[in-house]
Amino acid sequence: MAQPKYTTHVGMDDILPGEVEKWQTVEEIIRETAREFNFDEIRTPILEQTELIARGVGQQTDIVSKEMFAFERGDDQYVLRPELTAPVVRSYIEHHLDQRGGTQNLFYIGPMFRAEKPQKGRKRQFHQFGAEILGSSEPVADVDIIQLMMRIYEKIGITNTELKINSVGTPEEREQYVQALRDHFRPHESELSEVSQRRLEKNPMRILDSKEDEDQPFIEKAPVIIDFLGKQSMQHYKRVKELMEHNEIPYQEDPHLVRGLDYYTHTAFELISPDLGSQDALGGGGRYDLLAEEIGGPSTPAVGFASGIERLLMACEALDIDLHREAAVDVYIVTIGQKANDWALSKLKVLRNKGISATMDYQGRSIKSQMKDADRENARYTIIVGEQELSDNAFTLRDMQASEEEALAFEEIVDRLSQHSTADVKS
Repeated sequence: MAQPKYTTHVGMDDILPGEVEKWQTVEEIIRETAREFNFDEIRTPILEQTELIARGVGQQTDIVSKEMFAFERGDDQYVLRPELTAPVVRSYIEHHLDQRGGTQNLFYIGPMFRAEKPQKGRKRQFHQFGAEILGSSEPVADVDIIQLMMRIYEKIGITNTELKINSVGTPEEREQYVQALRDHFRPHESELSEVSQRRLEKNPMRILDSKEDEDQPFIEKAPVIIDFLGKQSMQHYKRVKELMEHNEIPYQEDPHLVRGLDYYTHTAFELISPDLGSQDALGGGGRYDLLAEEIGGPSTPAVGFASGIERLLMACEALDIDLHREAAVDVYIVTIGQKANDWALSKLKVLRNKGISATMDYQGRSIKSQMKDADRENARYTIIVGEQELSDNAFTLRDMQASEEEALAFEEIVDRLSQHSTADVKS
């Protein structure tokens, strides 16, 4: 077989028929669950201004320093969005969504882009779903966003999960902690991994995320941020834990859990799956009360999460969770001759207008080949049409599951199929 002239960019994959159905199942569950929690969907452009992402995510993060797909057009600088919290907050500010009243409970599903080395579960184009509650500083919002995240995984069937929580305090408290981390790691700098050595000055909290074996002994003995939290931060964290326990949400405190993006404050959380090995993170998030002001908006407390769809699908595969919904068509019109072909094409519109999924042969094949194609399409019924059937206005309707058939007028066929359409089943 000849090699194709054009292929996808490395780390950006096609999602083909057979796989798309799994994605559709996941997306339906996300939207259904978000509606149950009274969240509205938001969709933002794939391109955002570079400064928005740099200010929102943080200049010292790996995303901004080396993982963005950046573009220039004239004096304007843009990036393919690497995450969606900053764009959602930008949209909230730009369109004055606070004027709608109450908190703004928003969710999203879409592609993100990071120019990092592709690996299992981490692509250059990847997909996330997530949710944000904007306008509440109360711990109840933290807990509800966690419940939404966990409920989605439960409905999909991923119940073997562990929720880790921590507090990252305020920027002032975090600054003291960062200095303590530098003081702790600096004497061992030469023994750290290359990645951690680079992070030591710029963003030492990211060293705590390291999976490298040589870093672990120093991470285990690193100071914990909880020791640097003030009274207000401790009260918020305590209340979150009380609400988690009241709602019977199991969790583990992880004193070294931090979020890689600069905009987080107070609550941080992460959901993992032990079934995924070393790349066990499913999703995570936290509170980010200062982000709106950082990008030029009014003070707006907020909390949210983001999860990777590719990671979710990996977990489903590891757990043998079947997301595939077999595609099917209600009726396949099998034609004999040109007149029958013309008739079939006109009747497809009639059937489809009634909510009946319908198709026919587009390659001029034999009856035998058309019947095989109907099987391949999982057609529930076939209508067999030739010149005699057209003359008599009596068409053979074959039930492909029961292997039974009868001759009916087209109007009778429409009535019969309307009672058994796949559209009705799906709804």
